Amino acid sequence: MTKEIPRLLIGAVQGRSGKTTFTLGLLKALTDMELSVQPFKKGPDYIDPSWATFASGVQCRNLDLFMMGAERVRQSFIQHSIGHDISVVEGAMGLFDGLDVDGSNSSAELAYVIDAPVILVVNCTRLTRSAAALVNGVVGFDQRIGIGGVILNNVARARHQDILTQSIARYCDVPVLGILPKSKEIEIPDRHLGLIPAGEQDMLQDRISLLGNLVKANVELDKLLEVARNAAPVEDPKENTICVKMEQPVKIGILRDKAFSFYYPENLEALEQAGAELVKIDSMQDCQLPDIDGMYIGGGFPEVMAQQISDNRVLLQQIKERIEEGLPVYAECGGLMFLVKHILHQGQVYPMVGIFDCDVEMKPKPQGIGYTIQRVLPGNPFFAADTVIRGHEFHNSQIVNIRQELQYGFATERGKGIVPGFDGLVYKNTLAGYHHLHSDAAPQWAESLVLKAHHYKQNEK
Repeated sequence: MTKEIPRLLIGAVQGRSGKTTFTLGLLKALTDMELSVQPFKKGPDYIDPSWATFASGVQCRNLDLFMMGAERVRQSFIQHSIGHDISVVEGAMGLFDGLDVDGSNSSAELAYVIDAPVILVVNCTRLTRSAAALVNGVVGFDQRIGIGGVILNNVARARHQDILTQSIARYCDVPVLGILPKSKEIEIPDRHLGLIPAGEQDMLQDRISLLGNLVKANVELDKLLEVARNAAPVEDPKENTICVKMEQPVKIGILRDKAFSFYYPENLEALEQAGAELVKIDSMQDCQLPDIDGMYIGGGFPEVMAQQISDNRVLLQQIKERIEEGLPVYAECGGLMFLVKHILHQGQVYPMVGIFDCDVEMKPKPQGIGYTIQRVLPGNPFFAADTVIRGHEFHNSQIVNIRQELQYGFATERGKGIVPGFDGLVYKNTLAGYHHLHSDAAPQWAESLVLKAHHYKQNEK
C-alpha cells in the first residue's frame, strides 16, 4: 500500500550556508499556516533537532544511514511522517559530503533513500553569476536526486539580487523559490559542538518567530509546497519488532536538564517499550535521588553547569552509593564526565560523582569527532562480547589523571574513545564512555538495561 508523503530535504553546496536558519524559519512558517510538520535531521545530531522540535511543535527525528542503515532510515521516515501534512529534512554539511569519495552517508544519499526533492540553499556572500554555475554543478552531479528549487541566502542588496536571479533564470532549469537578505539579527548562537541547545535560550520564541517571519516574507511557500506534494508516493513500512516488556515495570532515572539534554527520542521510546517507566532527574535541582532501578545519563554540556552540579553534593553522593550497591547505569559522554572524580574547566576543579578515579579536562579543540565502531569486550554489563555497535562521538574533553586500573567495555575499531583502542569504563553494573549509540543500531541495549534494572529491583527486595 502506498502513501502520499509531501517531503523536502534542505541541502547546500557546503556547510554554514544557512540550512539551519532557513529550515527553522520554514518550520515556523508552515506551522503558522496551520500545517502539521514533521521535522527530521540528517544525523548524528542532538542540538539542531532541539531547535526544530521547538519551531514545529513536533518531535524532530534523526535519520542516519551509518548507524541505522538504509532500510531502517526509510522505515523511520515513513512511520513518523504518516499523519502529517509535510515532512522537512535538514541535511548536514555539503549535499554530497559523506564518508568517502562515493558519498556514502551524505545528505544526497539520504535524499535518494527517502526519494525526497532537494531544496538547495546557496550562500551568496561574494557571489553573483557564479551561483548559476554552482546550481548547475549540483543538478548534474548526481542524477538520482532532483533539485526542486533554490533558496538564495545572504543577498546584500537589490543589484546583487538582480544579477543572481537573472543568472539562474538564464542558465539553470531550477526555480528560485526564495531570497533571504543578509542580516545579523537572524544568526543563532553557537559553542564548540555547534548551536547552543534550544533549552538554554531564554529568547527562543522571539528568535524562532523572527526566522518564521523572514521566510514568510521572502519565500514562495505555495510553490515550495507544490514541490513537496509532487514527491512520489512511498510504500508503507514493515512492522517494527517490539521487544517484550517485563511483567513488572522498572523505573529508569534519566538525568535531563540544561546540563544533560542529548537523548535520541528513539532511545527513550525503546526503554519504555522494553518496560521502563522513565523518571526525570535534575542534576542541579533535585536534592534526593528518587526511587529508581537503573539510570541512563546522556550527553550535554556538564562543564557549563559544573559549579551547580558540583554544589548538589547530596545527590552526587547518593548516586555513588547506589552504583556501589549495583545500580545499573549507562552513561554517554557528558554522563561519563558526571561519573569521574573531577571536571577540570577554565582553571577550576569541580568534584563530580567520583565512581571512576580519574578526571576529565576540557580542551579548546575537539578530542573526538565522527562515527564510531565499537567491539564489545568481555565483562561489558549491557552487551554480549564481540557484538559490533555503530555510534558516534563528539567531545572536547579528555580523560586525565588516571589513578586506578580501568576496565574497558569496548575495543574501538573506529573513533578516538577514551584511550587509543578502548572506550567505555566499566565498574560493577555501570558503563560510561564517549560513544553515543542509537537504539536502532543497538536494539539489544534497551532490553539489556531494563533487564539489569529488573534484576537489581528483585535483589533489592
